Amino acid sequence: MAWNEQGGGKDPWGGNRGGDSPPDIDEALRQLKQKFAGFGFGSGGGGAGQPGGGAGSRSLFSAALVAVTVLWAMSGAYQVDEKEQAVVLRLGKYASTEGPGLHWNPRLIDRVISVRVTEERQYSARGEMLTKDENIVELSLTVQYNIADAKAFVLNIKDPEITLQQATDSALRHVVGSSGLDDVISTGREQIAVATAQKLQDYLNVYDSGINVVKINIEQARPPTQVQEAYDDVIAAREDLERYVSDAQAYSNGVIPKARGEAQRLREEAEGYKSQVVSKAEGETQRFLALHSEYKKAPVVTRERLYLDALEGVMTNSTKILLDTEGNNNMLYLPLDKIAQNQETVRRSGNLSDLDVDRVVDQVLERIQRNSGRQGEGRR
Repeated sequence: MAWNEQGGGKDPWGGNRGGDSPPDIDEALRQLKQKFAGFGFGSGGGGAGQPGGGAGSRSLFSAALVAVTVLWAMSGAYQVDEKEQAVVLRLGKYASTEGPGLHWNPRLIDRVISVRVTEERQYSARGEMLTKDENIVELSLTVQYNIADAKAFVLNIKDPEITLQQATDSALRHVVGSSGLDDVISTGREQIAVATAQKLQDYLNVYDSGINVVKINIEQARPPTQVQEAYDDVIAAREDLERYVSDAQAYSNGVIPKARGEAQRLREEAEGYKSQVVSKAEGETQRFLALHSEYKKAPVVTRERLYLDALEGVMTNSTKILLDTEGNNNMLYLPLDKIAQNQETVRRSGNLSDLDVDRVVDQVLERIQRNSGRQGEGRR
């Protein structure tokens, strides 16, 4: 019997296969194949001698790999809103800053951090501060800010919110510590808010935080509760003082222009009176000099003229005249004021004209003279 002939159930190595059972090596391959089938690299059926078994395993592996790759690629797409900016970190290192739109990054390699840059944020703070004049004041304020640089906001500061709070407290203490209590509570509150915002922005710029301070509003500023009543009394007294000063200023604004106008009027009247007196004196002087020269030329005539002028002046201002007629001891009384009054009354009534009145007066005088002459002849 040849060495490779099978007989008696023995193989060349002297083993006993026990009838039709497969050899041990086939069993080992089958078990190994089953193990790979459990991981999805092949089917559980079919022996090692089945055709196409290895090709099917490779096809399934390729399909699974493609599916995983597609899912990984799809998971890397992301959308950036128009109000945001995206900071991309690749393996922990800054890569880029993306604007609004659709973007893609390799999953598990890049990390995307979105930051709202156009949104105006608000932070509130409250605390007690020491003023320049060593008074304690309670302050409450709000800080309005936005993100100016997304990269600096994400990378340069570990906790931007806590940094902002600490910087706000430091800036406020600096400004309030340089101001008096009255400025903080009443008169200079707006200036303190502006100065605090500027100081806070300087601090944040030093930190390179990427935060832009928009505005600081001081909502409340008051002394501590223990001295609130006393300070209210001080405020009331200050308001009364300001009111009295305002009233006095208003009265001054009304009186001073009037007094200045009155003074100007008096000055102008004095100047006019001065000019009048000086002009009159100069005229009298010129008149006296002229009369003096005429008096030197004709003393008698000048004296008569001066006498008549003086008599005319006296008689013009007199309202009553007494006439002493020759040869008669009676004196004639002429009430010129009454005559002038009657003349004015008649003139207003429209019955007589000025010529008629003069004619009547002449007739009266002529009759008086005739009567006086008759009385004188009768006595002789």
